[in-house]
Amino acid sequence: MILDTLANADRSFPLHPLFAQAFAFARRPAAAGLPDGRHAIVDDRLYAVASHGVGRPQAEALLEGHRRYIDIQLVLGGSDLIGWAPLADVAATATTDGYKAPDDIIFFTQPAKLWLPVLPGQFAIFFPEDAHAPLANTGVAVHKLILKVAIE
Repeated sequence: MILDTLANADRSFPLHPLFAQAFAFARRPAAAGLPDGRHAIVDDRLYAVASHGVGRPQAEALLEGHRRYIDIQLVLGGSDLIGWAPLADVAATATTDGYKAPDDIIFFTQPAKLWLPVLPGQFAIFFPEDAHAPLANTGVAVHKLILKVAIE
């Protein structure tokens, strides 16, 4: 897991060949005005999900994990509170729904070990070994761009 500001995003470029393209897309002025939903960047290997939402109580924010994609969660407005735990620590607590391959998601019942406030202009990167619980700031509105980067 990485927490940083968009101004420092270049430091993460060596971590994945598509990170430079992901952050170039996020830095475009038009990115903040995208309608909610999925936006293709590089076919299925890199796409963005624009989202406006309202936070829920921490107790209701289930940890989630992904196998095929890295999440880069960039806050554009408002603020987010994202829970985190190492996947290895929570893997045994998967919900009865199990892994949903079409959505590349699995949920866990164990609570987060750490809570990260993510403010406008900041991003958090969650790798497949990171379980995370976004939108855990009760009643707070947040505008986000979630960049989904395929594991290559």
